[in-house]
Amino acid sequence: MKDNNNNGGSFNTGFVFGKKNYTFMFIGLAVIALGFILMSGGGSEDPNQFNDAIYNFQRIRLAPALVLIGFAIEVYAILLNPRKK
Repeated sequence: MKDNNNNGGSFNTGFVFGKKNYTFMFIGLAVIALGFILMSGGGSEDPNQFNDAIYNFQRIRLAPALVLIGFAIEVYAILLNPRKK
C-alpha cells in the first residue's frame, strides 16, 4: 500500500474557526471590555468619605448585563457553523 502522507499524520493547517466566527468573537470581547470599563470608577478621593456613585445604574445593572451579553456572544461565536449559509 502506498501512503500519500509524508509527515506520518494528517494535519489541517487552516484556522479552527472561520472569519465569521472570529468577527463575532472580537465583537464579544469588545462588549465584555466595555462592561468592565463601565464597572470601574465610582471611588472617592478621600478614603474617609463614602461616595454613593458606586451604586448607580451604570455599575449595578448596565455593566454586568453587558458582560453577560458579551459572554453570550462568545458562546454563539464558538458554536456558529461558518460553512452554513
